[in-house]
Amino acid sequence: MRTPLSLVKVGDCLASDTFNSFGLLILAGNTVLSSDDIAKLHLHHIFDVDIVPKYDDPHEYATIDEHPSSKRTEPAAERFEKVKASYQVAIDGIKELFNGAKTDGTIREEAVTSGFLPLAEQVQQEKDVASLLIALNTKDDYTYQHSVQVGLISYYIAKWLGQSEEEALLAGKAGYLHDIGKCRIDDAILLKPGRLTVNEYDEIKKHARFGYEIAMQSGFPEPLCLAALQHHERLDGSGYPDQLQSDAIHPLSKIVAVADVYSAMISNRVYQNKKDLLFVLKEIHRCSFGELDPVVTQKFINNMIPCLIGKKVLLSSGEFGTIVLIRLTDYFRPLIRTGERFIDLAQRTDLEIEAVYI
Repeated sequence: MRTPLSLVKVGDCLASDTFNSFGLLILAGNTVLSSDDIAKLHLHHIFDVDIVPKYDDPHEYATIDEHPSSKRTEPAAERFEKVKASYQVAIDGIKELFNGAKTDGTIREEAVTSGFLPLAEQVQQEKDVASLLIALNTKDDYTYQHSVQVGLISYYIAKWLGQSEEEALLAGKAGYLHDIGKCRIDDAILLKPGRLTVNEYDEIKKHARFGYEIAMQSGFPEPLCLAALQHHERLDGSGYPDQLQSDAIHPLSKIVAVADVYSAMISNRVYQNKKDLLFVLKEIHRCSFGELDPVVTQKFINNMIPCLIGKKVLLSSGEFGTIVLIRLTDYFRPLIRTGERFIDLAQRTDLEIEAVYI
C-alpha cells in the first residue's frame, strides 16, 4: 500500500524495495523501519513508500505461512541464526563430498542437494548480500567455506541475471562443487602458509581437470561439469587450464568465475588476509575489462553496490562517516555524511575510503 512518508511510523514494514531518483536501492523490501531508516528516506527525497498493510483481524489469513508479511516481520537476529545454521549444514555437506570424492572418485547428487538447497531456501529474502557473506565468514576451513560462498554468490548472480529458480539452483550447485577437484591435491600444498612455488602452483591448477572428471563420472549436467573445469579461464586467454577465450567459455563458468574471485578476496586465507569490500568491488570492476565477463560482472556490481548505502566508512583523512548516496556514474566515489556535513568524494579526489564497516 503506497503511503506518504509523513504517515510512515517506526515499525512499519516495507512491502517492496525502495529506490531513489538515481535508481539505486535505498532500503530493501521486508525492512522493518527504524527512525534512522525513515530519516534516510527523507534524505533521498522519497515522498511515499510501499508499506505492508496492517490487518485488525488476526484470522484474516488461514495460517502463518500464508501470511504475506510473516517472513518480513521475523526479527533479523532470528533470521540470521537460521541462515547461519543452514550455512553450517552446507559446510558440513561439502566436507563429506570432498571426502567421498577423494575415496570413491564420485559424488551423489542427493548429497549436493541436501547440502546446498537448505541454504538457498533460507537466503532468498536476503537483500544485503555483502553484509551477509562477511558476517558468515570465519578464518576456519577456507576451502570448504569458499565452496559454500561461491555456490551462494553464483545462485544470487543467476537470479540477478533473470534466470529461473531451476537455473539459479544449477548455478548455485556449480559454484558449490567448483573446487571439488581439490580433494586430489595434497593438503601440504593447499594449506601452505606462504607463497607457492611454480611446481606447487602447477599442481594446484590440476584441480580444474580433476573437478571436471569427478563431476562427469558422477553424472552431473555438462554445464556444471564445465564450470568446475573452466572457472579459472579468462576472456583474454590468460586463464587455465586451456587458455580459452571469450565465447569458448561456457556462460555458467563465467558466473562461477566472478563468484570465485569475489569470495577469494573477501576471505582470510593461510597466505593472504581478506581485502576491504570496496577494494574487492573495484578489482572485480577492473577485471571486467578483458578477464571476467562484463555483463555478469556489471550485474554483480549493480546489486552489491547498493548494499554499501548506510555503511560506516573510514576516510584517508582519518574521519569516519556514512555512505548516503552512490552515483551510477562513479560507484566508488560516493557521497559521505560526517556529522552534520557531507563530503562528495567525486569532488574531493584527495580523499579515499580506507575501509567499509559492515
